[in-house]
Amino acid sequence: MIVGTVVLVLAMGLIVRRLLAKREVRAKTIEPEALYTQLKAKQVLLYDVRQPLDFLAHPEIIPGATRIAPKDIADQTAHFSRDQNSVIYCTGGDDATFEMVLGKARALQFTRVRLLKGGLPAWKAKGYPVETYTESFHLDTAK
Repeated sequence: MIVGTVVLVLAMGLIVRRLLAKREVRAKTIEPEALYTQLKAKQVLLYDVRQPLDFLAHPEIIPGATRIAPKDIADQTAHFSRDQNSVIYCTGGDDATFEMVLGKARALQFTRVRLLKGGLPAWKAKGYPVETYTESFHLDTAK
């Protein structure tokens, strides 16, 4: 009986944690239309954090975005303001990826980070501009 109660409490804890994580993901996403408006008004910084192989397949970037390889985020953002309005985008945008990216942003103490809902494909589907990325990058896929 006690074991069953403990298992039930643990299961409920996991469910609550999962629901809270999903709520945070929803609260921390931004739709392509809203991002487009904020970029036009220069109210946000934008970062492309796609994996190198994804980037190789689609070497394009949203105009005004800064490319940061996922494995280099800590080093390349060391001098960034932690309370600047920022948006991060990647290839897609499933909840697991968003939770991982938000976790890294929290660990680096970024306080005002949002994620582009649907990533680069959603941006392009709305007909918003992209430009060819011409800078060299490494295909090191280490995270």
